[in-house]
Amino acid sequence: MSEKAKHKGEELGGKVKEGVGKVTDNERLEAEGRADQTKANLKQAGDDVKDAFR
Repeated sequence: MSEKAKHKGEELGGKVKEGVGKVTDNERLEAEGRADQTKANLKQAGDDVKDAFR
């Protein structure tokens, strides 16, 4: 379960980063936040696949 929590935390961190980028009109930070969310979602999907085979 710790991996799932870690990946969810990464996703939330990406959302925060994206939000801060929007508020500060920093397109780079906003894009980094979206990229972080995408990576976290891919990791979560990998976790789901692992769980399906258990």
